[in-house]
Amino acid sequence: MGLRYEERLSDSPFIERIWHTQSGRGFWVNSTAISHWFMALWTQEGITRIAVHGPKSCPIVAPVPEDADFIGIVFKHGAVMPHLLASQLVDNEVELPAAGTQESFWLNSRAWQFPTFDNADTFVNQLMREDTLISEPVVKAALSGQQPELSSRSLQRHILRATGLTYNNIYQIERARQASLLLQAGMSILDTVYQLGYADQPHLTRSLRQLIGLTPAQLTAPRISEQLSFLFKTNTFADAMLSYEKA
Repeated sequence: MGLRYEERLSDSPFIERIWHTQSGRGFWVNSTAISHWFMALWTQEGITRIAVHGPKSCPIVAPVPEDADFIGIVFKHGAVMPHLLASQLVDNEVELPAAGTQESFWLNSRAWQFPTFDNADTFVNQLMREDTLISEPVVKAALSGQQPELSSRSLQRHILRATGLTYNNIYQIERARQASLLLQAGMSILDTVYQLGYADQPHLTRSLRQLIGLTPAQLTAPRISEQLSFLFKTNTFADAMLSYEKA
């Protein structure tokens, strides 16, 4: 049995998506590339732990803790923790220390209650009020199809510092994720190539292997979606494509 994700959106300008899942025994998952950073907490045998994960520039196949309950908060581009930048965590994560009880943890020199799937929005609002989480409006604007009044080089520096990735990295990751979703929804390989602007089918195949870890044919196999983590639709690709074409 694979992982079945429960997901929801949020009214918070900082949150891209909130997800929840549970694991069984002896399961491995393919974590696809993702251009967003996120927080994930898991409860196993009554003990809860939490970690901040940076963007993933490539897929990783890893074992899943057995019989555990997981919650994830995926943050929008432009949401930044000044003391723990995503640029310092690309392809890595930092587990946050427990605060002496089974219900709290340390972050930015203060104790916080573990969030739940239902109150994650409130938790993020608290981070914002304490300035533990801030917004980078230039990055948010650039990745939503707008053109900030900055030189191209200065804008790239802002994006790299806030996200850990270049604009082109983000674009390629989001395009590969969108291609995967279209293929799983039944779109043909050739139509996917055309719709998303790949040069040809081999170009699409190389991109998916590098960023998703599977070929187009493998992505359409039965139940493959249950073995993929972080593969959900975002607005990033459409917005990034618009600004990419303007550049």
